[in-house]
Amino acid sequence: MSWESPGWQTARAEVSDILVQESQRAFMSRVYGWMFAGLTVTGLVALFAASSEAVLTQVIQWRWPLFFAQLGLAWGLSGMAQRLSGLVAGALFLLYSIITGLTFSVIFLIYTSASISNAFLLTAGTFGAMSIFGTVTKKNLSGWATFLIMGAIGCVIASVVQAIWPNPMLNFVLGCAGVLVFAGLTAYDTQKLREMHAGAGYSSAATLSIVGALVLYIDFINLFISMLRLFGDRRR
Repeated sequence: MSWESPGWQTARAEVSDILVQESQRAFMSRVYGWMFAGLTVTGLVALFAASSEAVLTQVIQWRWPLFFAQLGLAWGLSGMAQRLSGLVAGALFLLYSIITGLTFSVIFLIYTSASISNAFLLTAGTFGAMSIFGTVTKKNLSGWATFLIMGAIGCVIASVVQAIWPNPMLNFVLGCAGVLVFAGLTAYDTQKLREMHAGAGYSSAATLSIVGALVLYIDFINLFISMLRLFGDRRR
């Protein structure tokens, strides 16, 4: 027999809900903090590499090894997250951000600085809106998963084809598809991260936060690339 009154049980449930909400806010704050740090590192490295002809030449020469290094690091960080310490996960994430910055430096040869800035602002606005949607919506977005994941795989394959055999029409289609897919993934992944946090017992461990940051970082980067495809002004 329980000695707790219904009112006491209700109060305990309300306190529990508040603690859960505070835990989720703390977790997502760490996720966005790591993501922002990664984007900052990427931007600074890209600007540095673009300002050095010697570095830029090396990046162009080693672009494919750098590309596969990115894929390997992303896979390793995501797949081995449970076995990594927070320090190692953080180091791998920052290394991934540096390599991405190096590969991104070539966009300064293709697009004007003004259009790169505009694409970044468009990306930030779209990402923010979709992340908020993923946070506040009561709708379960898991039904989007198959479409979005297949779309992302298709965009990656088409991007490789576009890099080898450039085609203006494919570039435009890729831009449109990429905005739809990665805007959708931003909302889906934001909701999924909150569920992942709940499934881990509301733990805000560093490794979990870094893996979440990597997921949203990749969504942001791909959304930015798609915006550049659609709205970037190419250098003459």
